[in-house]
Amino acid sequence: MKRFSAVIAALLVFAFTAFGCATMSSDSGWITLIDGDKGLENFNRIGDANWRAEGGAIVADKGKGGHLVTKNSYKNFQIRAEFWAESTTNSGIFMRASDPNKVGAANSYEVNIYDQRPGQEYATGGIVNFGRIPVPNNYQAGGKWNTFLITANETHLIVELNGVQTVNIYDSKFASGPFTLQFGNRGKEPGGAIKWRKVQVKPI
Repeated sequence: MKRFSAVIAALLVFAFTAFGCATMSSDSGWITLIDGDKGLENFNRIGDANWRAEGGAIVADKGKGGHLVTKNSYKNFQIRAEFWAESTTNSGIFMRASDPNKVGAANSYEVNIYDQRPGQEYATGGIVNFGRIPVPNNYQAGGKWNTFLITANETHLIVELNGVQTVNIYDSKFASGPFTLQFGNRGKEPGGAIKWRKVQVKPI
């Protein structure tokens, strides 16, 4: 009986260990850059946006604008990002930036967060100048927490916002570079706050 109990115990330990490893591996490969209000040290700053840790997130709401730029360059990757925006926020994630000191839609892919963008085909969920969304735009981000899942694999670019695919295109203009988190108030837009509470990247 003791021997039988020992065998059962060993099997339970094995099963628990195997289950635990599977749970851990389900998120393997992801590198966390922002976790709540931690992670500012993982980025370089350009511009004068007032990035700070506040209320469990990394926040900006003042200044002419700016970016948090990753210290590493990426070619093929996925990004998972949780963000909160106001309806007036102008922000986004710029990918494969060819000039990390002067980031813009002319030298990177801009996955937009801007509900009130004048050109609604590139509003929230679109890739400015490359990946259009349907108009009228149903992908509103203002006033709530949202999640982007972005995939860049060679020329294939996919954007998902809150589990809904908004862009699926092929383009070869920008091959690699850092990605950035933007606060986009240039003194002309309303410039609502942007908050990031989880940002992860996984090279593929």
